[in-house]
Amino acid sequence: MEDRIGQTVRSAPDGEPRIDAARPRPASPVLMDRAFSDGDITVLRHEVTRLLPTVGVTGDRLAGYVLAVNEVITNVVLHAGGHGRIVLRVESGAVWCVVTDSGPGIPEGCPDGDLLPGTDEIGGRGLWLAHQLCDEVTTATGPIGTSIGLRMDLAASG
Repeated sequence: MEDRIGQTVRSAPDGEPRIDAARPRPASPVLMDRAFSDGDITVLRHEVTRLLPTVGVTGDRLAGYVLAVNEVITNVVLHAGGHGRIVLRVESGAVWCVVTDSGPGIPEGCPDGDLLPGTDEIGGRGLWLAHQLCDEVTTATGPIGTSIGLRMDLAASG
């Protein structure tokens, strides 16, 4: 049998595949998914502060995570064209905040976020702070934009 684009389609050995043959991954609860710009920084900070205790992030870890998120979205506004997207979700026992932009990427030669910039350097402390305050920070950058992921483990929160 062929499908509409001419590719051969085979039936499963015992007829049609069972409904549970490929179990879907459980959906990660998305707490927030929205575009933002310079006028949204304060609103986002308050929204993240409101949402995180609902999944168990409280106390110093809440304050630290909110500060890290604030630093990353502020970087987008200041250095990446002024607007981006934030997604806050729960996945595998952790909260992930992923901030993306369509700016020019982090310039070559900028200090890696896990190294403290020198006292004579302007900027670079936002990503450094995020590395200090989060359980994991991921960075993907290039000429079409940057994506920063911030992970906070739920088991360690409180």
